[in-house]
Amino acid sequence: MGELRYIVCSAWPYVNNVPHLGTMIGSLLSGDVYYRYLKLRGEEALYVSGSDEHGSPIEVEARKRGIHPKVLTDAMHSYVSELIKKWEIDFSNYTRTHNQTHIEFVREFMKKLYERGYLEKKKEILPFCPKDKIFLADRFVEGKCPYCGYEKARGDQCDNCGRLLHPTELINPRCVFCGSTPIYKETENYFFKMQLVRDELLKWLKNNNELEDNVRNYSLNWVEAGLRERSITRDISWGVPSPLPGTENKTIYVWFDALLGYISAVKEFLEKNGRKDEFDSWWKNPEVKTAYFIGKDNIPFHAIIFPAMLIASGEGYQLPWRISATEYLLFQEEKFSKSRGIGVWADEALEILPADYWRFALVRMRPESKDTSFSWPEFFRIINTELNDDIGNLVHRVLSFTWTRYDGKLPSSASLNNELK
Repeated sequence: MGELRYIVCSAWPYVNNVPHLGTMIGSLLSGDVYYRYLKLRGEEALYVSGSDEHGSPIEVEARKRGIHPKVLTDAMHSYVSELIKKWEIDFSNYTRTHNQTHIEFVREFMKKLYERGYLEKKKEILPFCPKDKIFLADRFVEGKCPYCGYEKARGDQCDNCGRLLHPTELINPRCVFCGSTPIYKETENYFFKMQLVRDELLKWLKNNNELEDNVRNYSLNWVEAGLRERSITRDISWGVPSPLPGTENKTIYVWFDALLGYISAVKEFLEKNGRKDEFDSWWKNPEVKTAYFIGKDNIPFHAIIFPAMLIASGEGYQLPWRISATEYLLFQEEKFSKSRGIGVWADEALEILPADYWRFALVRMRPESKDTSFSWPEFFRIINTELNDDIGNLVHRVLSFTWTRYDGKLPSSASLNNELK
């Protein structure tokens, strides 16, 4: 066993739907491969993730189905958990954000930032749907991105260019529930003053040589351009209730909530295994390295907001060691879309071929430096030529040789050296 220990983290999939192939390779499967590699090396490691159950994406889907968000997430967490097992992804703890350990941890963490002066209550103007009588936060509102012109940008981020947005920046905004043009009303929210940790954040970004180039460059450009406060409470009913004064009917912004899941998932794992006293030796120990596997659209959350939160807490949590962010996996040159029938989803994939084939092919076409398009001809070429023919023939020859020359038993290195002579 090596000196170091590792916490491997994959981005938490929203359980408003079944993960598609891009989600599988972008986070869940990539993290699994790295975790298995560490275990083969004899390292002590944990692999954690879970179902992201809160925020506007869940509430939007629940409203479409005419059910309460809790009914949706209970069913989908159970389904996705079983699906992950079928894909043979070996988590130490695959958990969920709507559990007591996580909720209590997030609320306490938020109170710590408030006590340390990093949170400030401020008034802001937000879009409000006059028909549905709700503020339109995050995915409750869509419109044209002011930076790239994408017509279906969301109120918190543009899926096309990846820029984080404020809902008031959208051009021609519309309510996702009824299509109405919103009016604008004043509300109060708490803001995270990230600018207060700018210098420490820059130092970490510049000195961490393990960060991939796309992660470092994107994050440095953003931080050096100037950090701004970010709202971390929402006028949404479904989520972790805010513990701060004057926010009795508000919940915590889903990304502030979900990012802390990497910590609470380890906490929960240790508690379940009678090892809760080990928590600090995992998360507050410089000999423990944390590695994150995400899609490129999650870079600002994992390489800017999350480390800023950890620094601001003053609790000594280890900052990310590695952040591996894939580019997009497209489906025949188009983005995955359930509503438009574009793509393959994780459950559908297993109806076509067993998990081993998908695991090999997706790792083989992992979009590390540029967007990659999945196509059926390339998928079957990888399976038939590279897996079955090349690797399959190698395995067959090695096994046959072992049986014919060594009675099916692995020989000692000394006897092999003699053979080679």
